[in-house]
Amino acid sequence: MKLSFLLCDSAQASEGKLYILGAGWNFTGPQVTPMALALLVEVPWNEANLQHQVVIELHDEDGQPARIGPEAQPLRIETQLEVGRPPGHPHGTPLNVPLAINLGPLPLTPGGRYVWVVSIDGETDDHWRASFNVRPGAPA
Repeated sequence: MKLSFLLCDSAQASEGKLYILGAGWNFTGPQVTPMALALLVEVPWNEANLQHQVVIELHDEDGQPARIGPEAQPLRIETQLEVGRPPGHPHGTPLNVPLAINLGPLPLTPGGRYVWVVSIDGETDDHWRASFNVRPGAPA
């Protein structure tokens, strides 16, 4: 599978397309605002009509699951995708599946570095990551 992955301010998946606002940033904060994850998964012809497990995890700068919120829970998003071959779709042609995940402001540590890591069916790739930094807060 191939994956295009962007951090953005807002995203929507509709009618097989991704609508993205404010994409491509890698710095936020120090007051973190809502963010969105925009993914375009290219499913090979031979993997159409099969269910695929998608997992997206937020990791800290040490590569460990980032623990956020008052209960210090890791942030893990799980979903499934399945795309069928439409009538008349040329044999062997991959199919695109857009995914948009909008998140509210996350309580991230100012000055921290984070990375979103995507895996599909338990596999990942270095290109399936989107890292960002939270600006340090103002000195006290």
